[in-house]
Amino acid sequence: MAYNIVKFIHVLAVVFMAAPLYNLIVVHERRRLGKATFLIDRYFENIIKGAAIRCYVYQFTALVTGLLLLPLGGFLWSDLIRNPILLLKLILLLALMGLLSIVHFRLQPAIEVLLNEAKGDEIPEGIVKQIAPIRLRRTRIASICLFIVITIVLLGLQITSRFGLLSTAILIVIAGLFSWRVYRTGVRVGWL
Repeated sequence: MAYNIVKFIHVLAVVFMAAPLYNLIVVHERRRLGKATFLIDRYFENIIKGAAIRCYVYQFTALVTGLLLLPLGGFLWSDLIRNPILLLKLILLLALMGLLSIVHFRLQPAIEVLLNEAKGDEIPEGIVKQIAPIRLRRTRIASICLFIVITIVLLGLQITSRFGLLSTAILIVIAGLFSWRVYRTGVRVGWL
């Protein structure tokens, strides 16, 4: 029973790490508005900025519950290194945490500094031009994070039953294509 409870919390934490998808959707919705007023821009930035702490909590929860699942699922601690799927999941989760740290500690503060320079309802064109490349980098990182989250889910399903190398490769390619599509165009109608 403990295994099932921990597994549920683990899966739930991974589902809640879907922030990259929704942040990319927010980015595309903001772009559809065209030149936004300061308040609208601030609103969208607050949504994206607020996701970072939640993501850290979900990532840490996934890490702790994943480690707890090892002995509860009949695995040895050494399987974390010997089992390539477990090891890859751990490496990808740590990479995800690293990418989130780049966004949270470097890119977002740079955007905040520039937005704090804006006075009035409109953001001056000079500030918009400075923020644009930072936002583009953040968007690219979000699409990479989305790909990593999908890959972690795919690998997680294969802990107890493998899909086979060809099926796994095809699903990873599909995950990459989907992540690229969300980066380029957003997803206005779910998968479509």
